[in-house]
Amino acid sequence: MIGPVSQFRKWMILIHRYLGIALSPMFVIWFASGIAIMYARGMPGLTPQVRLDHLPPLDLALVGMTPAEAAEKAGFDVDPDQVVLLTVMDRPAYRFTGRESATIFADTGDRLLELGPAGAFRIASTFLNLPLEAFRNAGLLNEPDQWTIGRREQMPLHKIEVDDHAHTELYVSARTGEIVMLTTRGSRALAWVAAIPHWLYFMPLRLNDAWWTAVVLSISGLGTIWALAGIILGIIQFTPSLSRIFGLLFGGFTFTWVLSGMLSMQPLDWASRGNTGDGIPRALSGGATNLSAFPAIDAGTWKQALGQRAPKEIAFLRIQDDPYYLVSGVEDKPLLVGANQAQADENLFHLAEQTPLEVRREPFSVESLTSRVQQAAPNVPLVESTLLSEYDSYYYSNDGSRSLPVLRIKFGDPERTWFYIDPALSRVAVRYTRLGRIERWIHHGFHSLDFSFWYYNRPLWEFGIIVLSIGCLWSLGVSWVKR
Repeated sequence: MIGPVSQFRKWMILIHRYLGIALSPMFVIWFASGIAIMYARGMPGLTPQVRLDHLPPLDLALVGMTPAEAAEKAGFDVDPDQVVLLTVMDRPAYRFTGRESATIFADTGDRLLELGPAGAFRIASTFLNLPLEAFRNAGLLNEPDQWTIGRREQMPLHKIEVDDHAHTELYVSARTGEIVMLTTRGSRALAWVAAIPHWLYFMPLRLNDAWWTAVVLSISGLGTIWALAGIILGIIQFTPSLSRIFGLLFGGFTFTWVLSGMLSMQPLDWASRGNTGDGIPRALSGGATNLSAFPAIDAGTWKQALGQRAPKEIAFLRIQDDPYYLVSGVEDKPLLVGANQAQADENLFHLAEQTPLEVRREPFSVESLTSRVQQAAPNVPLVESTLLSEYDSYYYSNDGSRSLPVLRIKFGDPERTWFYIDPALSRVAVRYTRLGRIERWIHHGFHSLDFSFWYYNRPLWEFGIIVLSIGCLWSLGVSWVKR
């Protein structure tokens, strides 16, 4: 008679053997692409900095109306989430982004209704500083291709191929004239050996969100069972040898990697619960952007305020009830400039010279931020408010791109919600609940291994990831040989 231990061992062997036969190719792909993804950094895209670097300077002397006047003349009455002034086809234009997006020229108030191929070529030519002859029309996309899966809401897009050394491809929105995607031959090739196989980001599958989620969860769930069965067998059949010890070690990393990958998909939205502080972003700003609070732009005043430097983009913001401009392209970091409110009121127009544009260098006070946070959540106890001058375990960046200092606020609600607020712009940088912090360790901790003792020393972190990935591949090979 077979005892319960022998029966259990038999089942573990069968589970590990047959799941391994089915899943081993996928695990080889995951480990190999995991190494590549450290350098490819995900799917190709147009980073904010690259986009800003390619924008032409604004000629503020050509701006003939305020954003409120432009929206009124164009008949655009949708409350936008964001309004920016930039150059489109050699003309200043307001770009309204939100539930409905639009580009309205700031010199005449005409709305860009539908951009044709010729207009897309002009925008691409300015963006890359290449002659029109270097561009070739690859068609108007009404459905995403492999590189625009995440841009479905911005269709249709003009796809433009560029005759340059990088074999660049640009995607230009036919509705707003915005360049929304840039890929090169190198970035596309890296994606095929990194992000696409690692995330199963194949277009026919990824376009169906429900099917893609189900496939990833199914493979990673079965993989978790397979890895766990291997660890159990390694313990049951343990003998003191280097092969067994390394097999258990790398089997443990395999288990944590595949489990954390599965949980990062947030099955059943397990880490997305809680609504404490939902009103905090609005409380910090004071509400929707009041476009009527922004006066007409005077080019001379702007040149004086910016030291004769031309901006590339100006965003219109409302911060703590006051109007501000966020000016990009003048310094390494965007400048926050107070709007000339006196000019916005015709009755006070004569006071304009007494209230020039002023660059705000100081952050908003902790007291003002904390007060607005408490107003947004009056019935929730605030247990801690700390201004951090260094990153912690939840607000961090290995390249230092996240703003410091940052205000960390902890609530005493059932979800133990934390907010990190950027005092420079009086806005929420990130929000975590207790489950969200657990998910941070499960996903980024166990999957990306971004622990502070080596994460800020990137060569050491890369070396560790590569060694562990190769070790897991070795363990997988040994398992196959023993079959």
